[in-house]
Amino acid sequence: MRLPINLSREPFRRDRPILIASAFTGLLLVGTLVLLVMISLSERAQAIQAQLDLARVQRQLTNIRAEQARLDAQMRRPENEVVLDRSILINSIIRRKAISWTRIFADLGTVLPHNVRVAVIRPQANSKDQLLLDMTVESESPEPVIQFISKLEGSDIFGSTEVSAITAPTQNDPFFRYRVSVNYAQKL
Repeated sequence: MRLPINLSREPFRRDRPILIASAFTGLLLVGTLVLLVMISLSERAQAIQAQLDLARVQRQLTNIRAEQARLDAQMRRPENEVVLDRSILINSIIRRKAISWTRIFADLGTVLPHNVRVAVIRPQANSKDQLLLDMTVESESPEPVIQFISKLEGSDIFGSTEVSAITAPTQNDPFFRYRVSVNYAQKL
């Protein structure tokens, strides 16, 4: 059997490397498609699980809020309100008594320059039991007070410092007065 080959009508072409490369690229693309579909299905399953977990947590939160509302209503009854008010008063007194003045002055003594006086100090506790010291300090010149503020800010015991008012000396009062608020790390 003879095969007629006419190279003028059908020239010889080297298509085999192109066909092999095309087949390999096609297989690679199919493999990538399968991988992407698997990742998509996995993420969809994770999203469904996350939605189920979120719904479960929402139900728990709803139950807890309902229980809290029931307990609050019970505490607000007239027969219980007197006890609640008394316990709130006692807790606020205990919180105020928990502030150690000795420790406040000892800690201030570590950063207070000798030529700065503390005229007024008001410790205030917030709802998170953190202390804020609202102070009025005075000195004959502003430099010692500025030094005091920089020592407060550099201390581990005291936090951020805010100067809310500055009063210059007058004829009757020869001192520079600074109103300073500083976070204090004393635990209640």
